[in-house]
Amino acid sequence: MIQTNVITPKVIENAMTYEGYRQLIDDLLAEGKTTGPNQSEAMTNYTELNVTRMNRLDKRAKLNESLKEQLTAIDTPQIWLVISEGWCGDAAQTVPILAAMANESSNIDLKFILRDDNLEVMDAYLTDGARGIPKLIVLEAATLEEIGTWGPRPTPAQELLYEFKANPDETYAEFGKRLQIWYARDKTQTTQQELEDLLKEWNK
Repeated sequence: MIQTNVITPKVIENAMTYEGYRQLIDDLLAEGKTTGPNQSEAMTNYTELNVTRMNRLDKRAKLNESLKEQLTAIDTPQIWLVISEGWCGDAAQTVPILAAMANESSNIDLKFILRDDNLEVMDAYLTDGARGIPKLIVLEAATLEEIGTWGPRPTPAQELLYEFKANPDETYAEFGKRLQIWYARDKTQTTQQELEDLLKEWNK
């Protein structure tokens, strides 16, 4: 475990609950806005789609029993800090699962911070040099020592991104459609399995 210097008690104090994160996104959308500095129509449209996706997953997503077992095995208080933004399509497909997982354990305190408001934290958790989100950072609640991380997306989805970056002929819109089709077909199973495998390591 390592002590994370950028995740201070103040960062945790200012972080949002899942409900607060969702409410902020809803409130901004009601004003025709989204989170972050880019207030383009495209970003707002992405956010509107993401709210629909999150609403659906909040209602329909079911955690696997084996994952629930790992969650109930957590025996010390933890903070699960998620770096996210309302416009992020990957976040919409995974943060409801993190919320459902947190609801299974009284030892998980799930918190959210916005990437572009917390770049010092984000830049300590880059993916291949990029500010990929969502990013989950699991911490011991008492010490803020890092237990582990996950994100910004399941491995097969990350591989789709690598394919897109290597293919100059594919547009971002085409990639985004392929990515969302993958998420729809996967039905959160890869996300759940990856997190279950990590919990087995973290719970040792």
